[in-house]
Amino acid sequence: MKDPNAGSSLAYLNVKFGLWALLAYLTLGLALEGLHGFKVGWYLEFETRRLMWTLAHAHGVLLSVLVIGFGTLLQRDGDPAAGWQRTASACVMAAAILLPGGFLLGGIYVYDGDPGAGVLLSPVGGALLFTAVLLTAINYRPRGSPGRG
Repeated sequence: MKDPNAGSSLAYLNVKFGLWALLAYLTLGLALEGLHGFKVGWYLEFETRRLMWTLAHAHGVLLSVLVIGFGTLLQRDGDPAAGWQRTASACVMAAAILLPGGFLLGGIYVYDGDPGAGVLLSPVGGALLFTAVLLTAINYRPRGSPGRG
């Protein structure tokens, strides 16, 4: 027998994760503003570092809001028996870490204007995000819609 609260606990997990991630990426943005405002040399001397860390902040904030929205969608229309929701949830939360995390790591060590190897995590996060959105687009059925039991 399926747990009737499984859908709501998954929704709660997504919203809670999204809020903490949003706080972390907003804090990163404030730190970047501080580094820029105080003219910190090791931050300003490499354009690649500034670009990578700005991309990390922007993608992190956007994906955090997306995770919160996904959790809200699950809370409203979630079906605890639908296995795709757990997979999509794991993919979107992993994407919220890997995609901006790759940009963040890629900016730590810059080699002749190229980002570090950590940037290779970003396409993995992008693929996970694509998977989550694809699963949701294919399988999502609002309550009361045809084809939903």
